[in-house]
Amino acid sequence: MTPVFGIAGRSGSGKTTLIEAMLPLLAARGLRVNVIKHSHHDFQMEPPGKDSARFRLAGAQEVMVASPYRYAIVHELRDAPEPSLAQQLARLSPADLVLVEGFKQAAIPRIEVFRPALGKPPLHAQDSSFLAVATDAPLDAGLPCLPLNDPARVVDFLCGALGLE
Repeated sequence: MTPVFGIAGRSGSGKTTLIEAMLPLLAARGLRVNVIKHSHHDFQMEPPGKDSARFRLAGAQEVMVASPYRYAIVHELRDAPEPSLAQQLARLSPADLVLVEGFKQAAIPRIEVFRPALGKPPLHAQDSSFLAVATDAPLDAGLPCLPLNDPARVVDFLCGALGLE
């Protein structure tokens, strides 16, 4: 089974920036990594008016856009319940690791990205799934604290925790 590891934190804490910095470091270790990002907002994969958007708006359940460089599938839920993390994971191609941004309620190991300067309370105090905190300030978290601005250290911790050394 593919290991799944979460990167969670409050809005504006730097989760996406950290994942973006971690990906080339994980690839340099020879790991194939998939990423799932959860959003509470609606999003558009294609510009309005393009063929794929027109197909979707006309009622297609799924629209695939394919090119020699990449493909994307947009699946309309049309009032169906949002798929669980497990259902989303099942749709992904095989990989050595899946990083998850969001899905805060999922029971997966995770690191919290925490910036005290945001003035928002940490998540790790209320959730035992956190194994460490990546932060930009000294912190007494009761968990290992990793330097947020040193993604290599975060990758070392993650790989060690998952046995991907």
